[in-house]
Amino acid sequence: MVKEVERTFQVGSTKLHVLKGISMSLEPKQLVMLRGRSGSGKTTLLNLIGGLDQPDKGEVFFHNYPFHLWNDNQRTEVRRKEIGFIFQSYALMPLLSAYENVELGLRMANSPKALWKERVLHCLDMVGLTKRMHHRPYEMSGGEQQRVAIAKAIVHRPSLLLADEPTAELDSQMGAQIMSVFRSIIDTEEVTICMTTHDPTILEVADHVLEMVDGRIK
Repeated sequence: MVKEVERTFQVGSTKLHVLKGISMSLEPKQLVMLRGRSGSGKTTLLNLIGGLDQPDKGEVFFHNYPFHLWNDNQRTEVRRKEIGFIFQSYALMPLLSAYENVELGLRMANSPKALWKERVLHCLDMVGLTKRMHHRPYEMSGGEQQRVAIAKAIVHRPSLLLADEPTAELDSQMGAQIMSVFRSIIDTEEVTICMTTHDPTILEVADHVLEMVDGRIK
């Protein structure tokens, strides 16, 4: 939940007021889309929700944890266990296979090693990539790389998944496949997904769409 959040950045001698008093909450097991043009504040809001950044004013709570009061080490500990991130650039390790990239998510979360194999295979199966598990990112299409990134983001069983423009680099067919994967993940993993987008073709898949304009939610 974010309450009356404001965020300002210093750009040269100018202060850029990116978020202007935003309040919103995320309900369990829902797909929420933050829609808006580039520069509307979508990514900044996503970073605040996930504890990657802190507001200048306002409050940010995650499961009653006061992210706006906590230091980075405290927020990092929660992120490792409770939050998954999917980035537009996929953020995969190029020399690791799909299996190893997903396994990395469990290593970072300090999960028991005995559980790694079963969980990694389950997540790769969920995104339809079991047959491609030994391929490296450069041997895969953009859509396949994005699905590896999704499997990596959910492998440690987070309760919240944050995705920044996950379909921006994909064609409409691949984008539709990713959204289908998201809906399946919500049902099977009981996770909440909050994502940013400016793609009008995928909005109908969302439970809620929040329109962002000039640092505010309309």
